[in-house]
Amino acid sequence: MKNKIKIAINWAGACGGCDVAILDLEEKVFDITSIADIVYWPVAMDFKRKDLFDYDDKSIDITLFNGMIRTSEHKEDAQLLRKKSKVMIAFGSCACFGGIPGMANFTDKKGVFDCSYKDTASSFNPDNIFPEINVKKKSGTLTLPSFQNHVNTLDQVVDVDYFVPGCPPTYDIILKAVTIIAGYADNGDLPKKGTIIAGKNALCSECRRNNSMTSKVIEKIVRPHEKMIDPDICFLEQGIICMGPFTRSGCGSTCIDANMPCRGCFGPAENQYDQGTEAMSTFGSAVTTGQDDYIVRGEMLRPVNSIKDPLGTFYRFSLPNAIINKNMKDGK
Repeated sequence: MKNKIKIAINWAGACGGCDVAILDLEEKVFDITSIADIVYWPVAMDFKRKDLFDYDDKSIDITLFNGMIRTSEHKEDAQLLRKKSKVMIAFGSCACFGGIPGMANFTDKKGVFDCSYKDTASSFNPDNIFPEINVKKKSGTLTLPSFQNHVNTLDQVVDVDYFVPGCPPTYDIILKAVTIIAGYADNGDLPKKGTIIAGKNALCSECRRNNSMTSKVIEKIVRPHEKMIDPDICFLEQGIICMGPFTRSGCGSTCIDANMPCRGCFGPAENQYDQGTEAMSTFGSAVTTGQDDYIVRGEMLRPVNSIKDPLGTFYRFSLPNAIINKNMKDGK
């Protein structure tokens, strides 16, 4: 093996689960440290943001960047690490697709601030005080990163070489990424740029329930807590929305095996462009009462209208990466 490569791991706008997933490798972490020196991982080691500025351009071999881009600091970190790194990997659903925080794109900065600091039942803010970039105090000026109007994925801000999906990435997927890193350390070989380190087909292709779907229509939509779920029957057959047909495989079906439907954290399968749009189109045509769904008491009544939280159901992990990816106001 050649000299050890240098790896950076960065946490932007996310819950921290991706960092925990790396730690969950337990003794396999030593597979990483045997081939690489971790030169930046502030959540786990004593690194400071200013340390990044001391590295030469392209002196870091590989960066694992987790989290979406929401603040000016997130954007600056992404741009700085891109400049300092030879290879940039979007690590986790937030970096790849926007993730759960990306659902904030349903509104804008003002909507987020109003909800957080003014409109909730527990908020008491009669003076309408909101976070500001600069606040002058006797001891000096306090500075915060600016809060951008919308959430962005990593590749909407900088050039990304590879994608590791998952919320967080699973044990096996991380080991695949480690194998790629090891190959780079050994002989400099890397997969084709843009490779998504996961399966290619839809999750249904590896689901043990995929032969149990017999109906071509869904007569009633129910939520998982509203019925006893048969662990051997396709969720769709039971009227429970599952994003498996619209989600990339490779996760090991861990949610399915726990008797919970897929929520889509691995993003769209290889031949799908927009995960949520394809799901909505499919359910719009597959859900029916079995009879004409026409005017009743002057209203159009269809079972599809019973779907609770369509945004969170169909775009839970991928709204910033969707065709229509943000709330638009005043053309911005």
